[in-house]
Amino acid sequence: MASQSQGIQQLLHAEKRAAEKVAEARKPTVLVSGKARRLRQAKEEAQGEIEQYRLEREKDFRHKQEAVMGSQGNLAAEVEQQTRQKIQAMQANHHRNKEKVLRQLLMLVCDIKPEIHHNYRFNI
Repeated sequence: MASQSQGIQQLLHAEKRAAEKVAEARKPTVLVSGKARRLRQAKEEAQGEIEQYRLEREKDFRHKQEAVMGSQGNLAAEVEQQTRQKIQAMQANHHRNKEKVLRQLLMLVCDIKPEIHHNYRFNI
């Protein structure tokens, strides 16, 4: 928040200096071509200052963005690592318990005990 207000103050200061240079260039001179040259030079200087300030602010923005995105990148890497660990644990459990589960299923399917259902009525 403080850097934004500081940045705004710097921008206002740069604009004020640019306006002063433009006003100075507009002062009447003896030669018209000299006035045009001074005006053009003032505009170029002001444009240069504005461009320099813009580049500085973009650089600050990129640094802040990298800091935020970098931490998100670390979170993504951590989530990816945790996911791999969970998958490996599941695969290990699968290999360890596969034979036991198959034996239980085969035992349930193959051991048939024929019984009459308790709701069945005999017709006598």
